Amino acid sequence: MEAARDFLEQEEDTQKGKYLTFSIGSEFFGLEIACVTEIIGIQPITEVPELPEYVKGIINLRGKIIPVMDVRLRFRKPFREYNDRTCVIVVDIKDTSVGLIVDSVSEVLSIRDEDIVQPNELKAAQNRYIKGIGKVGGDVKLLLDCDKLLHDDEVEALEKIG
Repeated sequence: MEAARDFLEQEEDTQKGKYLTFSIGSEFFGLEIACVTEIIGIQPITEVPELPEYVKGIINLRGKIIPVMDVRLRFRKPFREYNDRTCVIVVDIKDTSVGLIVDSVSEVLSIRDEDIVQPNELKAAQNRYIKGIGKVGGDVKLLLDCDKLLHDDEVEALEKIG
């Protein structure tokens, strides 16, 4: 039992500070690798009526039905046709699997805590899902908080269709 606990703690330590980076247009974002389940190519999407515009519908991922959300639309950017670079990042948000459609996935980066700047309070109130700004060389990555990408009522609605 204790060996299992040690293994889990080591597993968490190896994921600490690692972020999967992806792009939406010319901007780069990062998600904590611990909340990422897998990355898949764009799949056929079945539309579900009366959902917010950014929830594109559902996909069948090896027998499991999961809702997919277009991050570009969630961030109020114009829709862009999907292509061979478009990916779906499957994440767990509050125990619900959700697919995040992004323009492209870049790489996994290690970002030290001291290289992460907190967004200022005014912007944090408007962009509650940005939990920090990671400095990587001369670039910045907007680090997202998985649990805040969706409101509680949105998670409930997605649980019902997923």
